[in-house]
Amino acid sequence: MEYIRLNELIAWALAEDIGHGDLTTASLIPDEMQASGVFTAKSAGVLAGINICQAVYLYLDPEVKFEPFKTDGETLVKGDIIARVTGKAATLLTGERVALNFLQHLSGIASKTRHMAEMIKYLPAELIDTRKTTPGLRVLEKYAVTVGGARNHRFGLYDGVLIKDNHIRAVGSIARAVADARKKVPHTIKIEVEVDNLEQLQQALEARADIILLDNMDVEQMKRAVEITAGRAQLEASGGINEETLAEVAKSGVDLISSGALTHSAVSLDISFDLTETW
Repeated sequence: MEYIRLNELIAWALAEDIGHGDLTTASLIPDEMQASGVFTAKSAGVLAGINICQAVYLYLDPEVKFEPFKTDGETLVKGDIIARVTGKAATLLTGERVALNFLQHLSGIASKTRHMAEMIKYLPAELIDTRKTTPGLRVLEKYAVTVGGARNHRFGLYDGVLIKDNHIRAVGSIARAVADARKKVPHTIKIEVEVDNLEQLQQALEARADIILLDNMDVEQMKRAVEITAGRAQLEASGGINEETLAEVAKSGVDLISSGALTHSAVSLDISFDLTETW
């Protein structure tokens, strides 16, 4: 993420939390008090967002000293000390929640992604994410997905063509939708088409789509789609895929498996922040 955009995001998050000022800290903590504190993993998982955590404190006070002991992508066990931060006690306390929110949320996504990616690591299908992300946090959430071991789908409407059912309804047919898209997008951009059944799959193949998204098909339909396609296009399975169904879908022969659950259903990793000394 670009430095300026990250600072804007951090500024927004801090303004949301601090508002006109941290009333509790301002009323209790002398401005001259210094402190040191640590971030600790309270449960096992995969770390993501340590640099964002650091950036929160540096935004509040460039004099803060932040010492990371773990890096993004590392596996955490309960009790691991992730980082130590030292500086004005007021700064440490005021920035605590925002720093934790980023760190816990992104680590939760990385942890869920790692778990699901490990389930199919010996199978040829690749796990990818979707655009089902928290508004404003997409770049960070997609980064966490890559930390967890999966790949990114398109980042937005601007960097990929995905013709969905409503586009087809509006235009009239898959053939026309693909033909019109080919005329207007650069030749370097692949065209993906969402299909609901095998008849639409055949239409997408005849239209020479590069990628075909099999939407909410069962595993038997996916296997048949793989046979029909015979390598003429990449096949992406999507819709309702979770930890219970992932392995069977991967065995069907599809090339890609997209899961919105990586971002929209990940539970934040339990991480705490505690002051260890003041002076």
